[in-house]
Amino acid sequence: MKWQTESERKELLTALMQYESISGTTGEVALAEYLYYLLRERPYYKQNPDHLALHPMKDGRYYLTALVKRSSLSRTVLLLSHFDVVDTEDYGEFQNMACKPEELMASFSQKSALLPKRAREDLASGDWLFGRGAMDMKAGLTVQLSMLERAMAETFDGNVLLVTVPDEEVNSQGMLEAVPKLKELKEKHNLDYTACLNSEPMFEKYPGDEHYYMYTGSIGKVLAGFFCKGIETHVGEPFSGLNANFMVSELNRLLELNSDYCEEVDGEVTPPPTNLMQKDLKEAYSVQTPHTAVSLFNVLMMNRSSEELHGLLYDTAKQAADQIEADLKQKTAEFQRFKPFTPIDTRITVLTYQELYQKAAERSGKQEVERIVNYAFANRGELGDRDFSTKIVSELTTLCKEEGPLIVLFYSPPFYPAVSSTEDPHIQATLKRIQIEAKKSYGLEIEEVKYFPGLSDLSYLQLEKQDVGHYTTNMPLYQKGYSLPEGEKGALYVPVINVGPLGKDPHKWTERLHIPFSFGILPELLESAIHALLEKK
Repeated sequence: MKWQTESERKELLTALMQYESISGTTGEVALAEYLYYLLRERPYYKQNPDHLALHPMKDGRYYLTALVKRSSLSRTVLLLSHFDVVDTEDYGEFQNMACKPEELMASFSQKSALLPKRAREDLASGDWLFGRGAMDMKAGLTVQLSMLERAMAETFDGNVLLVTVPDEEVNSQGMLEAVPKLKELKEKHNLDYTACLNSEPMFEKYPGDEHYYMYTGSIGKVLAGFFCKGIETHVGEPFSGLNANFMVSELNRLLELNSDYCEEVDGEVTPPPTNLMQKDLKEAYSVQTPHTAVSLFNVLMMNRSSEELHGLLYDTAKQAADQIEADLKQKTAEFQRFKPFTPIDTRITVLTYQELYQKAAERSGKQEVERIVNYAFANRGELGDRDFSTKIVSELTTLCKEEGPLIVLFYSPPFYPAVSSTEDPHIQATLKRIQIEAKKSYGLEIEEVKYFPGLSDLSYLQLEKQDVGHYTTNMPLYQKGYSLPEGEKGALYVPVINVGPLGKDPHKWTERLHIPFSFGILPELLESAIHALLEKK
């Protein structure tokens, strides 16, 4: 076996890091091919070539599956990972070495004064490996490959299926396309998926956090959009219109860091909403006031249902509309002391995307609405999912001019349903087993966290039992440019757990991995986890 010692795993990780598999680049394709050829040479896959596959995606990228099957046994553990990384621009003068850990650390040593204090101390210790993807999450993939190697040596009384995907850092398209394939492989090879074991890294809860964590779920996320349509006017006559930036500013005031949206589950709390994109939609400067604008918010959830969160967002939009009307009425009254005039009607209608679509169809006919949407898709160009979602909403509001000013609530990809296996007895038994081993063998206390806070592809493994209709019916791209695994052929329900490496500063230029834990202790804990997950319930 080639990947069973700390130094061998470090060598493998360094080789994986050399491929700059930044999301959306050819590096993702190259690394997937490298992984395939790396495994294809193993005797097991020479004897069972149909157990290893590169699966082409719709956009030309690949995800990879590698099954190790023990004759007639059906019990199977999924090993999940992603091999894409975020870009390296944040490395600045070190960018050309970001994926070459040895060169990067040598350069860091020469200019150590540039490093933050904690990173400088870790570099000096010799226990840490720096570089893009070291922590998030090529180390997790490396350890999983060493587990796959143990499976080939018949270490486990059951099957192991490795699935590693691209695009996790952007839209999770790799996982979205992989789930139906996992359903297909389940039927083809008579597999019983007892659990999915992910190896995303541990996240610090605060700077300097020295605790160890395992996760029995993954936090959910919606990207909630608010399209504001005002009334255009000349800047010399501001009370003859309604500035869309004025509208969107009130929405931002009500939503940004609003703790009413925080959800607490057994001491764990979701961060409040925060804005990820806000702009007016004027394409060029002029003295016409902006009459359309959009604001998109990152909203996280755990147990909260789609109905509850959707209702909360809608109520906030209504509250914003009422406040905008009240503020405008007050400002109008204040200005009327200079020049009496009759105010225009600025009552604001709040709609969901589904309601907007229905109103547009009532006014112009369903065929015309479908033509407009289809034309937009045919001429999408280079617009990303966020801007294109906004464009479709904007096009449909032009069919509803008589509604006056509008606020339209919609959702844009990516969408991550929250998942949890905290109540699953098999997952809890596995958790306890790892905690006992970590304490007894290594003197480590490992705490359970119910929701992995960094978002993960685990989100798509329990859709068989989840209701996400309030989001999907109000998502302009759903079923046309974006979809979730669903139905008997697509959706799965698999218990989940995340046991991963120890690192610091994911998505920062000081990203680094703790080698002694990640490649010395973690592999033994992962083996124990796989044994436990393969045991009969």
